Amino acid sequence: MEAAIHGIILAFGLILPLGIQNVFVFSQGATQPRVLQAFPATITAALCDTFLIILAVFGLSTIVFQFEWLRFSLVLVGVLFLLYMGLSIWNTKPKANESNNALPIRQQIMFALSVSLLNPHAILDTVGVIGTSALKYVGEEQVYFTIGCIAVAWGWFFGLMIAGSILKKLDTTGNLMNILNKCSALFIWGTAIYLLIGLT
Repeated sequence: MEAAIHGIILAFGLILPLGIQNVFVFSQGATQPRVLQAFPATITAALCDTFLIILAVFGLSTIVFQFEWLRFSLVLVGVLFLLYMGLSIWNTKPKANESNNALPIRQQIMFALSVSLLNPHAILDTVGVIGTSALKYVGEEQVYFTIGCIAVAWGWFFGLMIAGSILKKLDTTGNLMNILNKCSALFIWGTAIYLLIGLT
């Protein structure tokens, strides 16, 4: 149980801060006509985190941090991606009735894949923090640790989706969502700059 609790606390610490993956899942809850229609984005994001956590626990961290060029390439590609996504979110114009702008299933899945697997900040956190922390456990304890991390990811993304759906009902003008988009874009650009500085 200690390993599972450790995994839960650690995963909460990594997933709580505002990031592009969280913003996207939240926005789908806010823009889809019904909350069930945001499931593709939410499930895809959760599956991607599950995939990254399992890879991190079972040795990906050793590979990434052993090769400096691999880490450099990953961060550089991610910085460019974050700059683009920040611009895209900044230019989004929420309306009172967002259902006309809701993403179809295919686009939800593709976008969720991109914000989950092309985000170097999330990958490095998962690989560096969860992967390293998992090294203290072996066998059954390592499994419990992994399950704890994964459970937090699934619960958090579904919570964000529901929170977005609730906001849509409260924000009938779309003004609050517009403010959140601007703040999210600034945060994403700040993350990109932070990562870029880390390369020098």
